[in-house]
Amino acid sequence: MPLDKGDQAPDFALPGAGQETISLDGLKGHKIVLYFYPKDDTSGCTLEAQGFNGLLGEFGAADTRVIGVSPDSVKSHDKFRTKYGLTFPLASDEAKTMLEAYGVWVEKSMYGRKYMGVERTTILVDRAGRIAKIWPKVKVPGHAEEVLAAARALA
Repeated sequence: MPLDKGDQAPDFALPGAGQETISLDGLKGHKIVLYFYPKDDTSGCTLEAQGFNGLLGEFGAADTRVIGVSPDSVKSHDKFRTKYGLTFPLASDEAKTMLEAYGVWVEKSMYGRKYMGVERTTILVDRAGRIAKIWPKVKVPGHAEEVLAAARALA
Protein backbone atom coordinates (compact mmCIF):
# COMPACT_ATOMS: atom_id res chain seq x y z
CA MET A 1 0.00 0.00 0.00
CA PRO A 2 1.52 3.34 -0.98
CA LEU A 3 2.50 5.75 1.77
CA ASP A 4 0.64 8.98 2.21
CA LYS A 5 1.11 12.31 3.95
CA GLY A 6 0.36 11.86 7.66
CA ASP A 7 1.28 8.13 7.70
CA GLN A 8 3.78 6.88 10.24
CA ALA A 9 7.12 6.47 8.45
CA PRO A 10 8.03 2.76 8.30
CA ASP A 11 10.77 1.84 10.77
CA PHE A 12 14.20 0.94 9.43
CA ALA A 13 17.73 0.19 10.57
CA LEU A 14 20.33 -0.01 7.80
CA PRO A 15 24.12 -0.08 7.64
CA GLY A 16 25.94 3.13 6.76
CA ALA A 17 29.60 4.13 6.63
CA GLY A 18 32.00 2.29 8.91
CA GLN A 19 30.04 0.40 11.55
CA GLU A 20 27.26 3.02 11.64
CA THR A 21 23.62 1.95 11.78
CA ILE A 22 21.14 4.46 10.38
CA SER A 23 17.69 4.05 11.91
CA LEU A 24 14.42 5.93 12.13
CA ASP A 25 14.62 5.54 15.90
CA GLY A 26 18.06 7.17 16.04
CA LEU A 27 16.77 10.19 14.11
CA LYS A 28 13.57 10.80 16.12
CA GLY A 29 13.10 14.37 17.28
CA HIS A 30 14.61 15.74 14.07
CA LYS A 31 13.07 16.36 10.69
CA ILE A 32 14.42 13.82 8.20
CA VAL A 33 14.87 13.92 4.45
CA LEU A 34 14.98 10.39 3.06
CA TYR A 35 15.97 10.53 -0.55
CA PHE A 36 15.87 7.28 -2.46
CA TYR A 37 18.10 7.01 -5.51
CA PRO A 38 18.90 4.22 -7.98
CA LYS A 39 22.71 3.92 -8.05
CA ASP A 40 25.93 5.41 -6.70
CA ASP A 41 28.16 7.34 -9.10
CA THR A 42 25.68 7.70 -11.97
CA SER A 43 25.09 11.17 -13.43
CA GLY A 44 21.62 11.93 -12.01
CA CYS A 45 22.38 10.39 -8.62
CA THR A 46 25.66 12.28 -8.36
CA LEU A 47 23.96 15.60 -9.18
CA GLU A 48 21.23 14.89 -6.63
CA ALA A 49 23.77 13.99 -3.92
CA GLN A 50 25.81 17.11 -4.66
CA GLY A 51 22.64 19.22 -4.49
CA PHE A 52 21.81 17.97 -1.00
CA ASN A 53 25.45 18.10 0.12
CA GLY A 54 25.76 21.73 -0.98
CA LEU A 55 22.80 22.70 1.21
CA LEU A 56 23.69 20.58 4.26
CA GLY A 57 24.47 23.62 6.42
CA GLU A 58 21.05 25.05 5.65
CA PHE A 59 19.32 21.71 6.29
CA GLY A 60 21.20 21.56 9.61
CA ALA A 61 20.02 25.08 10.49
CA ALA A 62 16.46 23.82 9.83
CA ASP A 63 17.14 20.88 12.22
CA THR A 64 16.79 18.47 9.32
CA ARG A 65 18.92 15.37 8.72
CA VAL A 66 19.54 14.22 5.14
CA ILE A 67 19.87 10.48 4.44
CA GLY A 68 20.44 8.97 0.99
CA VAL A 69 19.18 5.41 0.47
CA SER A 70 19.94 2.99 -2.36
CA PRO A 71 20.39 -0.76 -2.82
CA ASP A 72 24.16 -0.30 -3.31
CA SER A 73 26.59 -1.82 -0.79
CA VAL A 74 28.22 0.11 2.07
CA LYS A 75 31.53 -0.27 0.21
CA SER A 76 30.02 1.35 -2.89
CA HIS A 77 28.54 4.15 -0.74
CA ASP A 78 31.91 4.77 0.92
CA LYS A 79 33.63 5.12 -2.49
CA PHE A 80 30.83 7.43 -3.71
CA ARG A 81 31.02 9.61 -0.58
CA THR A 82 34.82 9.87 -0.80
CA LYS A 83 34.87 10.60 -4.53
CA TYR A 84 32.42 13.52 -4.23
CA GLY A 85 33.16 14.70 -0.67
CA LEU A 86 29.66 13.86 0.55
CA THR A 87 29.26 14.48 4.29
CA PHE A 88 25.80 13.08 4.98
CA PRO A 89 24.99 9.39 5.60
CA LEU A 90 24.13 6.96 2.83
CA ALA A 91 22.15 3.92 3.95
CA SER A 92 22.64 0.60 2.19
CA ASP A 93 19.49 -1.47 1.58
CA GLU A 94 20.83 -4.45 -0.35
CA ALA A 95 17.89 -6.59 0.87
CA LYS A 96 15.49 -3.87 -0.38
CA THR A 97 13.28 -4.16 2.72
CA MET A 98 13.19 -0.40 3.36
CA LEU A 99 12.86 0.38 -0.34
CA GLU A 100 9.82 -1.92 -0.48
CA ALA A 101 8.35 -0.55 2.79
CA TYR A 102 8.53 2.98 1.39
CA GLY A 103 7.08 1.89 -1.97
CA VAL A 104 10.05 2.99 -4.08
CA TRP A 105 11.20 -0.47 -5.30
CA VAL A 106 9.09 -0.66 -8.45
CA GLU A 107 8.90 -2.21 -11.88
CA LYS A 108 10.56 0.07 -14.39
CA SER A 109 10.88 -0.13 -18.14
CA MET A 110 13.68 0.93 -20.46
CA TYR A 111 13.75 0.24 -24.19
CA GLY A 112 10.84 -2.15 -23.71
CA ARG A 113 12.71 -4.20 -21.10
CA LYS A 114 11.04 -4.47 -17.69
CA TYR A 115 13.14 -4.65 -14.53
CA MET A 116 12.92 -3.80 -10.82
CA GLY A 117 14.60 -0.64 -9.60
CA VAL A 118 14.41 2.39 -7.36
CA GLU A 119 12.01 5.14 -8.37
CA ARG A 120 13.80 8.38 -7.48
CA THR A 121 11.66 9.62 -4.59
CA THR A 122 12.17 11.96 -1.63
CA ILE A 123 10.21 11.80 1.61
CA LEU A 124 10.22 14.45 4.33
CA VAL A 125 9.51 13.02 7.80
CA ASP A 126 8.46 15.28 10.67
CA ARG A 127 9.86 15.21 14.23
CA ALA A 128 7.14 12.76 15.32
CA GLY A 129 8.09 10.25 12.60
CA ARG A 130 5.15 11.02 10.32
CA ILE A 131 5.38 11.65 6.60
CA ALA A 132 5.07 15.37 5.94
CA LYS A 133 5.63 15.41 2.16
CA ILE A 134 6.44 13.01 -0.68
CA TRP A 135 8.12 13.89 -3.97
CA PRO A 136 7.61 10.96 -6.39
CA LYS A 137 9.54 10.60 -9.68
CA VAL A 138 11.98 13.36 -8.75
CA LYS A 139 13.58 15.54 -11.39
CA VAL A 140 16.99 16.50 -9.99
CA PRO A 141 17.51 20.17 -11.01
CA GLY A 142 16.30 22.44 -8.19
CA HIS A 143 15.02 19.49 -6.14
CA ALA A 144 17.26 19.91 -3.07
CA GLU A 145 16.23 23.57 -2.84
CA GLU A 146 12.54 22.62 -3.01
CA VAL A 147 13.01 20.04 -0.24
CA LEU A 148 14.90 22.59 1.90
CA ALA A 149 12.03 25.09 1.54
CA ALA A 150 9.54 22.41 2.70
CA ALA A 151 11.80 21.44 5.63
CA ARG A 152 12.06 25.10 6.71
CA ALA A 153 8.27 25.47 6.53
CA LEU A 154 7.72 22.38 8.69
CA ALA A 155 7.53 23.24 12.41
